[in-house]
Amino acid sequence: MKYATIKYFILGMLLIGTLPSCSDEFLDQPALGALGDDVLATRDGVNKLLIGAYAALDGQGEGGTDALGGGNGWEAAPENWIYGTVAGGEASKGSFAGDQPAIDPIVNFYSSPSNGFFNTKWKATFEGIKRTNNVLKLLPNVPELTDSERQDIAGQARFLRGHFYFELKKMFNMVPWIDETTEDPNQPNDQDIWPMIEADFQFAYENLPPTQPEFARANKWAAAAYLGKTYLYQKKYQEANTIFKEVIASGVNPAGTKYALLDNFSDNFDAAKENNAETVFDIQMVANSGTGTISNSNSGNMLNFPYNSPFRCCGFYQPTQDLVNSFKTDPATGLPYLENYNQNPVKSDMGITSAQAFDPYTGSLDPRLDWTVGRRGVPYHDWGHHPGQSWVRDQTYGGPYAPKKTIYWQATQNLYADQSSWAPGTAINVHIIRFADIILMCAETEAHLGNLMEAMNLVNQIRERAMNPDGYLKTYIDESAPMDGFTNTPAANYTIELYTAAQFGSQEDALKAIYFERKLELAMEGHRFFDLVRWEIAEQELNAYFDYQGSITQDVKDGSFSAPKNNYYPIPQRQIDLSVKDGEPMLKQNPGYN
Repeated sequence: MKYATIKYFILGMLLIGTLPSCSDEFLDQPALGALGDDVLATRDGVNKLLIGAYAALDGQGEGGTDALGGGNGWEAAPENWIYGTVAGGEASKGSFAGDQPAIDPIVNFYSSPSNGFFNTKWKATFEGIKRTNNVLKLLPNVPELTDSERQDIAGQARFLRGHFYFELKKMFNMVPWIDETTEDPNQPNDQDIWPMIEADFQFAYENLPPTQPEFARANKWAAAAYLGKTYLYQKKYQEANTIFKEVIASGVNPAGTKYALLDNFSDNFDAAKENNAETVFDIQMVANSGTGTISNSNSGNMLNFPYNSPFRCCGFYQPTQDLVNSFKTDPATGLPYLENYNQNPVKSDMGITSAQAFDPYTGSLDPRLDWTVGRRGVPYHDWGHHPGQSWVRDQTYGGPYAPKKTIYWQATQNLYADQSSWAPGTAINVHIIRFADIILMCAETEAHLGNLMEAMNLVNQIRERAMNPDGYLKTYIDESAPMDGFTNTPAANYTIELYTAAQFGSQEDALKAIYFERKLELAMEGHRFFDLVRWEIAEQELNAYFDYQGSITQDVKDGSFSAPKNNYYPIPQRQIDLSVKDGEPMLKQNPGYN
């Protein structure tokens, strides 16, 4: 079931102009025609402002796609497919070299602060912060609220503000802190904002209820999970471990369902099965909402469908050979190749036309591969076998593969696909935190604290779910009519087993296995670049990736990563220019970008 109330509600507000907006002068311009506090200072009014803050989660307000469908929403897509996945080496930009060329310098790490994508992301995220601050500023002036209502609204607003600042912190590091008490929004970026992010999530954890009347709203346990993630990014392993274990033991989703891994990995990426026991916090997406646009249906992902296919457009976001090879398993142990996974690569149809014969790879694979990556000769959901080159714009540039976690099913496209624009939208939610992520983050803290068997047991929970044969991709009953259903025969040679104590004998070995499991489980979900940076291995991993992948595809042949400079993206030059006060900019550029 889709919980779309917030999305539908905000649409009407946008159309009547009751929400404040943000301009290039970020955060300091009132919206023309916006309603004043005298109108909004009611229970209904403050809730509408709060819903406006939720609406900013999709990144499609200022700088992204607006309510009428204009703009380039992918520049601020909330799943960070450019900044987290492509820059993390899991996917190519895709399409061809001349399409969206501003992405190439970002993911090859030679981009300048003037790249407009950074400014779009900055503006869209600060728009969300502005909206949360408006809620918190108005809240004391609403006398009809009960104490519990006031705490709940403040908790939700501060959770959202914590999320927006977390996004900015992991991308740009030094960003200005602006809250509901800030009178002049032109503030310097000269302090570490982790303590303020912590405080927002701590407040939300202490004040939010465990359940909510609408699934889209943040609850106590989502705040706890995000607080733990904030600790983890700061290497506060004991604090993170304590709260992750509490979430695992007692956490429930907004509907009151105890957190648990779903039986089938693929159900996390099916719009018909969302908002479930594995959902900690999702950005809700809705198709066919009556707007005549795809603004409510994940327009940030609209480029990311196979080219020249039933999806029409546009051939971006192609998984890399490096990622595909990561899913190989040792046929004897069922475990991944942590060190040399790029040796003896998974066979692809690179350079083979769709009219030519091709037999897919027969070696042993982790079954999560074929729910993550579309590859030649393997069922692409119920759309038939992926045909290979005919669905790819330029194999030499982006490789032979297609994304899969964000692709809707043919049988349910009338419900969960939106064809209101030149490229599709979908009702597939964006996962900000799902329960598998919490389990793996907890495993990481256990390893850092020396609890290696506890760490192994947590990782094995993830692998045990992946081992469920009911969840394997199956072959078609009739290849000529794939919507007729699937057999019980696995679509490839799936071999996966649990770790044993032998692989978790040292902290180094345990962390290596945990890091790799995150790559497998969370692939193409926007985490990889930020994980590599916080693990302090980005330079090593990404330069090895450039060396390998750059010999296969042209998109990253010139890539090079240098730490610490490239650990963070540059502060947008436009924002530095706008921050000038008394002849000097308030915002300072990140080191190495001057």
